[in-house]
Amino acid sequence: MNDLALSKEILLSVEKPARYIGHEVNAVYKDPDGLIRFAMCFPDLYEIGMSHLGIQILYDMLNSFDDVWCERVYSVWTDLHAIMKDKDIPLFAIESQDNIRDFDFLGITLQYEMCYTNILQILDLSKIPFYSKDRTDADPIVICGGPCAYNPEPVSPFFDLVYIGEGETSYRLLLDLYKSCRKNGYDRSDFIRKAGKIPGIYAPSMYETSYNDDGTIKEFKAIYDDMPLKIEKEIVSDLSDTYYPLKPVVPYIKATQDRVVLEIQRGCIRGCRFCQAGSVYKPIRARDEKKLEGYAREMLANTGHEEISLSSLSSSDYPALEDICNYLIDEFAGKHINISLPSLRVDAFSLDVMSKVQDIKKSVMTFAPEAGSQRMRNVINKGLTKDDILNGCRQAFLGGWTRVKLYFMLGLPYETEDDMIKIAELSNDIAMLYYDTIPKQERRTKVSIVSSTSFFVPKPFTPFQWAKMNTMDEFRYKAHVVNEAMRRQLNYKSIRYNWHAADVSVLEGIFARGDRRLAKVLVRAYEKGCMFDAWTETFSFEPWKEAFEECQVDPAFYYNRERSYDEILPWDFIDIGVTKKFLIRENENAKQGIVTPNCREKCSGCGAAKYHGGVCYES
Repeated sequence: MNDLALSKEILLSVEKPARYIGHEVNAVYKDPDGLIRFAMCFPDLYEIGMSHLGIQILYDMLNSFDDVWCERVYSVWTDLHAIMKDKDIPLFAIESQDNIRDFDFLGITLQYEMCYTNILQILDLSKIPFYSKDRTDADPIVICGGPCAYNPEPVSPFFDLVYIGEGETSYRLLLDLYKSCRKNGYDRSDFIRKAGKIPGIYAPSMYETSYNDDGTIKEFKAIYDDMPLKIEKEIVSDLSDTYYPLKPVVPYIKATQDRVVLEIQRGCIRGCRFCQAGSVYKPIRARDEKKLEGYAREMLANTGHEEISLSSLSSSDYPALEDICNYLIDEFAGKHINISLPSLRVDAFSLDVMSKVQDIKKSVMTFAPEAGSQRMRNVINKGLTKDDILNGCRQAFLGGWTRVKLYFMLGLPYETEDDMIKIAELSNDIAMLYYDTIPKQERRTKVSIVSSTSFFVPKPFTPFQWAKMNTMDEFRYKAHVVNEAMRRQLNYKSIRYNWHAADVSVLEGIFARGDRRLAKVLVRAYEKGCMFDAWTETFSFEPWKEAFEECQVDPAFYYNRERSYDEILPWDFIDIGVTKKFLIRENENAKQGIVTPNCREKCSGCGAAKYHGGVCYES
């Protein structure tokens, strides 16, 4: 067993020391001699990172290579951060407990914008310079990927390389190039330049941006003529024949999602106009249900977990959902295995399956209407009518459910005050429906409706990527409108209303559509103590406000401004398959409330057919 990087005294003084000691079930250990050392990082707490399927897939894939040892590293909580800074203890990998700076690669996943200062914590504690331009051959190659890599520009100065797309395809090419460069006399800048020509790999230092007087981008260009002008996302055409973690690492402490995860498909057919994932993961591709059945058996045997979750952006659209659900119910009947079915469109089949696998007395039915009025649901292309929502709730109530969660958004483009009030009215209609549907003598309890509104953040590669985002005051006013409307409803006592923090949403919006000039703001905010900004107990807006002022960067330029269709956007050099022409057409359809059919009803010519797979080529 390797010596721990932290002493017993330190471990006993911090919250949840099991976050840092390793040796969990199914963790991979190798003799590092001669191997490429890869530290895979999730820049948040261990419990969050351990629940992330993407990291598990890459960990399994990289460790399947005989010449690579992939280890894990996570952000350390504030208590240990202070100790490591005070005692000058370098950040270490979970498996070997070796210093991160001694690795060949440090790979960081970008799952959400509010983890960006945690990236700087990782680099700081690892004693790796923040900026790529300041690193030497003694430093690892720092690479990122994940959803936020579809606009990497706010953090691009911190990374040597950016992997754009699905990670199963190009890492082998990258590692082979690294081995060749190392064998022939390693030169960091030469390797980065060559790596930037591998499909899906973007080398930020090989490009430069110039700006117009109004602050918009004048030109984004390659420094060298041999660098690609467009970086096309990488995509796995056949999910059934790619890597899958059949022996996922089992943590000693409870993770956020403590279960076996079966990714049944990737992508979505629905085309919601606010949803980035729906665009960047096109086209939808399904895994073979027979392989999933085998995965379920193996993963339960290898982990001891007692729950299986079917993972997808829209599980109801998986063609073999009924088959896989019935198999899991029959196979694990009497074995105390729970089956979790997130992302379902609530219909008769879904409710029937859920009633078989859930304790209805304890479970909550979840709907995501996203908007209160039919007009707004058409604007965002949600594809749900009020009758769909009420019929789903009616069936749920008849099936025994008494608790319903409703998810909405405020601040959507083309929203009116009437649309906001309709959120309260729909919540009331659902509560009233319960009392109209279930006779008084059959009611076990009062109905409980929890309505939550998040604040809309425009994201790259969506039809709303050009939209002006609301200010904090506008968001708060809109939440006030909904709250007051809730109080006026007949069934107000059966409804609870929650809304998100406006300041966090605004920061997310700034970095979602930002450019390289924001990197200095991130560094200044980190120097002021900003970390774990997605966590309520550690978030403070005031240091952020100071950082923008000291860096002379106007945040309103990035979020509270509508873009024109001909403006060069920071992410325009990335090709996700979905064309800008299609996104413009969808934004114009939104203005008119025109609903676009889903991919299985009719092809809308988005551009994703270029990948020659998935729903685009279903017979």
